[in-house]
Amino acid sequence: MLQPKKLKHRKWMKGRRLKRSFTSSNIDLNFGNYALKSLESKYLKDKQIEAAYKEIKRILSKKGRVWLKIFPHLTRTKKSEGVRMGGGKGDIDHYATLVRPGTIIFEVDSRDENLTLEAFRSASCKLPIKTKVIKKDES
Repeated sequence: MLQPKKLKHRKWMKGRRLKRSFTSSNIDLNFGNYALKSLESKYLKDKQIEAAYKEIKRILSKKGRVWLKIFPHLTRTKKSEGVRMGGGKGDIDHYATLVRPGTIIFEVDSRDENLTLEAFRSASCKLPIKTKVIKKDES
């Protein structure tokens, strides 16, 4: 799974400003000519990102290149089932990243447009947010 090699803090605070409007970073296509763009604000887990990434790689195989533009760097903790209140924060359960509307999640460089659109459609089913496919000339 995707996880950072080294962390500044083992357990991060949650943060509260999830419902912000559009983002200003990671909104341009840098590498490929197609991209999958987020339309909602949500935390994406490492397993969800990995599943979508593998789906794109499986459909494209050697007919295109894929770039992952986000990385799960925030820790999410969870207490085990049946534990009483108190006793500190729970253990690390998974890693996540905050995706805001307008953030590019994946970029693909491929000549076959139909295959790329099929890969993005299949990958967007693995993600819990609404997404949109954009082209280089549209951005």
